[in-house]
Amino acid sequence: MVAADPIFSGPQPGEKTTGFKVIDLGGTGDGMERDPIHDNAGAPTVFVFVHTVERSLLPLLRVVEQYGVERREGIRTEIVFLAADRREGEQRMRAVNGSLKLRARVGLSPDGAEGPGNFGLNKECLMTLVMAKDNVVTANFALVQPGIADAPKVIAALAKTCGDAEPPTVEALTAKLPGNARGRGEMMEKAKRPPLDLAKLDVGSEEGLRNSVAALKAEVETLRRELAAARGEPGAKPKEDFPGAVPTDAKLNGLLRQFIRPTNDDATADRVLTEVKAHIEGNADLKKQALDGWTRVLHFGDTYGTPYSRKIGQEFLDGLKKP
Repeated sequence: MVAADPIFSGPQPGEKTTGFKVIDLGGTGDGMERDPIHDNAGAPTVFVFVHTVERSLLPLLRVVEQYGVERREGIRTEIVFLAADRREGEQRMRAVNGSLKLRARVGLSPDGAEGPGNFGLNKECLMTLVMAKDNVVTANFALVQPGIADAPKVIAALAKTCGDAEPPTVEALTAKLPGNARGRGEMMEKAKRPPLDLAKLDVGSEEGLRNSVAALKAEVETLRRELAAARGEPGAKPKEDFPGAVPTDAKLNGLLRQFIRPTNDDATADRVLTEVKAHIEGNADLKKQALDGWTRVLHFGDTYGTPYSRKIGQEFLDGLKKP
């Protein structure tokens, strides 16, 4: 039996990475062209070129992005969509990005379905992953039919690129994905309220019995809501016991989301915070919304943002709390 010819897409290990253009989708540079090679300045980076968006590739895409989120201090993630028509592609990929809520830096290649010519991408592949360090390719995956089965070798290559001696398993990464039922279950387990102590129910009197029945009914309703939330059922809204609140002002909400992106550099965090301060200046209601918003995101520690953005965010919050 003759083995199939290997599929090649993109620069191969040992080759240099050269600059190319993308149009930023989201973030402070939304709609602007930039060069990811120049921006990342030789830092360990994975470039994920998505030739065609299909449901089958999403599990792998999400796992790769989750690894980048968890190891953001060691490796950067650039997701680049390809499309034949720039305008139509930009509209569609904005919708895709909004639906998937990707946290990595996302862009659209302005060079059509072929992508940047200097990268030599293969349209037969639904996804091409190029990993590089010091602007030299360390690994390449040309995936015609990408799936979660490819994840172990991809994660191993990511870890090798950024020097991660103890990379997480695919299962651990999957469990932490936003919206994942198992991930929700773990978070709920950590924050679970004490169960109803049946031994303390008073059933020896009529009044005590009535109170006991009411307590049991409340317990059942709470368990139903928690179960619905763990299953991801529409409309399930378990009570949030978190401080602060999400801003209702659309611009402030958008700026807060930009501020907590894990891929921001220090200059971006400074720029976004400056814009926030200008937006809320002289408006007591917006200042209250900002106070609530930064209280909420900082409550979750290193879940959001970068160490630097959390530092200046705390300073900003402290200033808002002053009379």
